Amino acid sequence: MPSMKSPFLALLMSLASGLAFAMPAGHEYAAASGKFSNPVIPGFAPDPSIVRVGQDFYLVSSSFEYFPALPIYKSRDLVNWTLIGHALSDPNVSGLHMVESSGGVQAATIRYHQGTFYVVTTRIVDGKMASFIVTARNPEGPWSAPKIITDAVGIDPSLFFDDDGRVWYTANWIPPDPEFDGQAEIWLQELDLKRFVLKGPRHFIGRGCCQGVWAEGPHIYKRNGRYYLLIAEGGTSYEHAVSISVADTITGPYKNNPRNPVLTHRNLSYDHPITGIGHADLVELDDGRWYAVALGWRLLDGRHGILGRETFLVPVLWESEREWWKENKQTFPVFSPDSGKVESHFPLPFPALPQAAPAEFRDEFNTTALNPEWTFRRAPIRPFHNLRDNTGELRLFPQPGAFAERTQYSFVGIRQRHFQFESSTVMAFSPEHHEEAGLAIVQKDNAAYAMTLAKSVSGKNVIRVSQMTEAGPTILSEQAISETKVFLKVTGNALAYQFYFSLDGKSWLATGPVIDGSTLSPAVLRGFNYTGVFIGLYATSNGLKSDNYADFEWFTYSPRSTKETLGLRRTQ
Repeated sequence: MPSMKSPFLALLMSLASGLAFAMPAGHEYAAASGKFSNPVIPGFAPDPSIVRVGQDFYLVSSSFEYFPALPIYKSRDLVNWTLIGHALSDPNVSGLHMVESSGGVQAATIRYHQGTFYVVTTRIVDGKMASFIVTARNPEGPWSAPKIITDAVGIDPSLFFDDDGRVWYTANWIPPDPEFDGQAEIWLQELDLKRFVLKGPRHFIGRGCCQGVWAEGPHIYKRNGRYYLLIAEGGTSYEHAVSISVADTITGPYKNNPRNPVLTHRNLSYDHPITGIGHADLVELDDGRWYAVALGWRLLDGRHGILGRETFLVPVLWESEREWWKENKQTFPVFSPDSGKVESHFPLPFPALPQAAPAEFRDEFNTTALNPEWTFRRAPIRPFHNLRDNTGELRLFPQPGAFAERTQYSFVGIRQRHFQFESSTVMAFSPEHHEEAGLAIVQKDNAAYAMTLAKSVSGKNVIRVSQMTEAGPTILSEQAISETKVFLKVTGNALAYQFYFSLDGKSWLATGPVIDGSTLSPAVLRGFNYTGVFIGLYATSNGLKSDNYADFEWFTYSPRSTKETLGLRRTQ
C-alpha cells in the first residue's frame, strides 16, 4: 500500500469518507427522459458481436481466462440485456484449465443462419492460437463441441453468409513483411460449412485507414448489393477506432471510406470519461433502422478502468456522398450522427420499452446449477463446489492453489458492473492451520484482495485481509474472533474499496486498510490487462491437501447509486 504521504492514498481516504469526487452531472440513469444510459452492458463485456433473429437480439462478448466462456446475452430492445448462458461451458473441451491471465477466449462473432446459431472465436494459451466454431439451435444451449478451423491464422474471426449460399470466414493476421510492430491485415476465405474447413484461395482484403495499425475485428455486411468491411484499428487503448470500406465483390478490392474512422474517441482528451471506443458490430432492425455495439472504457482519473471494457450502443444511419463532382457516389454508415461519438445517453431505440434501473443480484443457492452470472477463473479440472450437499447453500472446497499463482484455485465470482457497489455474504467455516475462505475481489492472478476466515500462527481464528501481487500474498491485517460463522462485506466507491465483517449481520466492523483500486485496474498508461474486476467467493488450502469446506448461505451484489458515473476527470 502507498505510504501515508502518498497523495493517492489521501484521495482514497477522502473518497471513503464521502468528501470528494461527487458524481458528475448528466450521467444519471435516464429512464424518465425517454433515453437510455450507456454502457448497455456494464462491467467486463468487451468485443461485442450482435445478431437479430426475429424480434430478439443476441450478443456475445469475450471472456478471456474466465469460464464458462463466451457469455450470451439476449434483449428485445437493445438496452436491457439478460445473460442467458455461455457458448463454451464444457470444461473438458475448453482448453482453459491452465490458461494465463489475459489469455483464453477472445473476440467472438455471433451469427444466425437457417435455424442455427454460430459463434466463431480464437483461444490463445501461451501464444498458441486455435480458432474454432460452436453451434446451437437454441442460444441458451446446448452448444456443440468446438470445431477447430485448422488452417485459420490470426485472431478475431467472423462469418458471413452470402445470399448465393456461400459462407466466408474472415480474420486478421500479421503479414510476413510488416513495416512496423503491430501491423496487421484482414484476410478472407471460403468456408465449407459441412466439414468446417477452409477452401479455395485466400484473399487479403485490407489494412484499414491507418496502414494496418492493429487491424482486427473484421465483420462483413451486404447492403444494396455491395459488400462492406468493418474493422477495428489502432489497438484497444486511447487510439482505438472503427473504419469501414466498400467493394462490389466480396473478395474486393475494398475502397476506404474517405471519412474514416467512422467511430473513435482518439481525437478527444485523455481525460474524456469514455475512451478506447472500437471493435464494433452492426445490426439492422426489422423496420430498417441500424444500430451498432462497440466496446469502450469508462476511466477513473483518466487512467483506470476497473470495470474493464464494456458494451456501448450507438445509433447508425446510412448516407450517400454529396460531392457533386463524384460520378459514382458511395454510401456509408454514419455512427452517432448528431455528435460522432459515444454519448452517455441516446434516445431509446424503442420508446415504449424503457431501460430498467440497475438491480440487485441476489443468490440464495437454492438451485441445482449456478446462476449464469457466476464464473470461475479457468475451467475447473474437477469440481470444487456443489449446491447439493447442503440444500440452500453453496459449498466451496479449498484447493492447494491460491491467488497470485497461475494454477487451479477455488474462486467463483460475478462481474463488478458499477463504480459504487456493496456485496455481502454469510459463511460457515472452521479453518485448519493452512486453510482460509471468504470474500475476494480479483482482476487477475496477481491483482486480487481477499478477506478470509483463517488460522493465525498462534492457532486462533482470525479475519484476515490479504493482497495478492506478483511477489505473492501479503497479509494486510488480522483480527482475532472466536466464531466460525461470519458475515462478510466489501464496498466499492470509485477507486476505494473497503472490507467489513459482522458476527450478527447488523453491526459491521471495517477491517484492513482502504484498498487502492488502481492496483486492480487495467490502467491504460501501464498496459492493458483486458479484463475487469470480479467479486466472489474464495477458498484455499495454501499448497496442502484439504478435505474441509466452507458453506455460503447467500450472496448479494447491489449498486449503491443510480447516479452512475462515466468517469472521474483527473485534476489538472
